[in-house]
Amino acid sequence: MSAVAELKPNPLWKHFAKLCEIPRPSKHEHKVVEYIVEFANSRNLDVQLDRVGNVILKKPGTPGMEARKILAMQSHVDMVPQKNADTDHDFLTDPIRPYIDGDWVTAEGTTLGADNGIGVAAILALFESTDIPHPPLEALLTIDEEAGMTGAKQLQPGYFDADLLLNLDTEDEGELYVGCAGGVDVNAILSYRAEALPAGHKAFRLSVRGLRGGHSGLDIDKGRGNANKIANRIIDRVRRASVDLRIASLDGGSLRNAIPRESFTVLTVPDSDEARLREVLAAETQVIAAELDSETGLEISLEATSAPVSVMDKASQGKLIEAIRCCPNGVERMSDSLEGVAETSNNLARVVIEQEAGRNQVRIQCLVRSLSDTARDDHGLNVAAAFELAGAQVVLDNAYPGWTPNIQSPLLALMKRVYKDMSGEEPEVKVIHAGLECGLLAKPYPNWDMVSFGPTIRRAHSPEERVHIRSVANFWDYLVRVVQAVPSRA
Repeated sequence: MSAVAELKPNPLWKHFAKLCEIPRPSKHEHKVVEYIVEFANSRNLDVQLDRVGNVILKKPGTPGMEARKILAMQSHVDMVPQKNADTDHDFLTDPIRPYIDGDWVTAEGTTLGADNGIGVAAILALFESTDIPHPPLEALLTIDEEAGMTGAKQLQPGYFDADLLLNLDTEDEGELYVGCAGGVDVNAILSYRAEALPAGHKAFRLSVRGLRGGHSGLDIDKGRGNANKIANRIIDRVRRASVDLRIASLDGGSLRNAIPRESFTVLTVPDSDEARLREVLAAETQVIAAELDSETGLEISLEATSAPVSVMDKASQGKLIEAIRCCPNGVERMSDSLEGVAETSNNLARVVIEQEAGRNQVRIQCLVRSLSDTARDDHGLNVAAAFELAGAQVVLDNAYPGWTPNIQSPLLALMKRVYKDMSGEEPEVKVIHAGLECGLLAKPYPNWDMVSFGPTIRRAHSPEERVHIRSVANFWDYLVRVVQAVPSRA
């Protein structure tokens, strides 16, 4: 086990180190679920799986605290599988390789999984403890949060007796979250006709890499570059420079909830247009780098490659380029009532050419988020329209609601008081432009009084993900104090 397991608080970090050893990308959580079930059984804890595979744990209150209110805690067991292009890693079989980098823990070339592995580790540590007084505890460890919130969506009533719930899935120490954005996926398929490579054409690989990427909710307001937009902009500039450019393949972005960091395009041009291609590329690269001056790692390159068998027909190619141009990306509107918080946004997450059942097609994936469910749906239609005008088939699905804030929450008042007693400072109460499961959990359990908090995590959903070591210690201390402060049921 890595040196991370020896960090303080040791009960939490040893579980996190173990989670790093277990492959757990979204929709492939069976190994981590098996581990948690075995963990519970070996400690005589009450454990069960619901019909979709969520893990439910229960533990009686310690002597003298049996009459306290029942407290539930919730985290998700899956993680976002992102890696750098030069990293050899199979998320279905290989362990995450965490290491200590100064004041932080990060991973070698991949996402770390602190989102939400730290929350899961804290729950396991608390359930394992024999020396922490606590009220009756319940835990909900959901599956598939990152790729569809399947576990939260399909949770049924009747499993829990708690009235209080702590969601351990936010990423700034000292902040308490009482509301979040909802979201909807916009999936488009544009079919095209494959044509033979024109005579006299040379093939090149256009690469856009080194962007910061990040979480498509938490980081969408930071103006970071989108590799799909950048690649398409360059291609369009070349096309408008009267270069007979043809697209053979596209592969940009990876996950709907990660801002695209990389895009790779195989394109062809006539021998006579190569000099013009390079000239336009060099000029546009300079312009883009100047506009995105915070993207210091941006690399745009063009390399000769082997000739493809076919290219996209010109009419479809033109429609695709224009649709990506038109597709909204980034923040659409900031909140009027919550200063500095994005209300509505879209992430143009994935653009890839593929062959499906003998058809040639371009698949586009977007994730629209909003604090308003009506604005979410309306902006989803805006995004869909860009691709429908190009002749694509578009489906809006996987919609989930936002979480409406309750500033008068008794749990919030308790947590503010505990934080002030612990630190001498007032915590910030916030609403987040990201999808927490709380909005979905409120449907089967409308009685739950919910607050979300967590340690400081940076660059979630990217290979630069890291978690601040000291903040984890503070998070653990705070969690334990809140657990011990839960009032009596009467």
